[in-house]
Amino acid sequence: MASPAPSRHVHRIVFANEKGGTGKSTTAVHVGVALAYLGARVTMLDLDPRQRTAHRYMENRYHTMQRRGLDLPTPACEVFKGGNEQALLIRIEKLEQGCDVLIIDNPGRDDPLARCAVENADTLVTPMNDSFVDFDLIGQVDAESFKVKKLSFFAELVWEARIRRSKATIEHKRPEMDWIVVRNRTGYTEARNMARIEKALTEMSKRVGFRVAHGLSERVIFRELFPSGLTLLDKGHLGGLGTSHLVARQELRGLVKALKLPDFARPQGELKVA
Repeated sequence: MASPAPSRHVHRIVFANEKGGTGKSTTAVHVGVALAYLGARVTMLDLDPRQRTAHRYMENRYHTMQRRGLDLPTPACEVFKGGNEQALLIRIEKLEQGCDVLIIDNPGRDDPLARCAVENADTLVTPMNDSFVDFDLIGQVDAESFKVKKLSFFAELVWEARIRRSKATIEHKRPEMDWIVVRNRTGYTEARNMARIEKALTEMSKRVGFRVAHGLSERVIFRELFPSGLTLLDKGHLGGLGTSHLVARQELRGLVKALKLPDFARPQGELKVA
């Protein structure tokens, strides 16, 4: 079910897969904060009222700013607490009246609301850990050759959503959906296995039509930052940062660049942080 176009174009980024533990909400939050640092007005909508990880992160951030007297670039954030697909589309339209970018954090499961969000994405981001366990989310591979045998249910869902969305692309002049598979937590993958995954992703991307980007490596710092709601971009308020943290911040810069978002998200042409 595609929503009507807003009176002005707001870019919709949907973070979605059907598997937990891939860093989906962490990546969504960091991208949202990065875009806020770049001057974009960002609103986040958390579609998981049970876990609401993205919303909890933003709550922690607001509390830290209040406690320390800080004013940090911060997305607005709310939880969608119920209703059908039409109710979700109405809420999306209302939120878009006050932002340049709407980021939707889907739950790690398949449900009608998640499908509706996927169908209405301008940019669809699917984080996955660098393993064939996670690759199975989008496609199955042969046990001997590691060649892709067939698409997964999620890949077929996205394929169908893009076909349905093509109508909105024509009628409401929205951009074609850009699907990006983000390889998170690559640091713990054995080199030969990493090469096999890269080959399988390349083959699958040609068949299904997604781009591949490198995301955030597995680092303790991401778990440590959650209670404060701070991110690696808030370096002036984190104390000393080690080399690992500086590399992680560079990874985030690279991911934001790989998303190829509209120019409003990069007015200085480069991600500058506090």
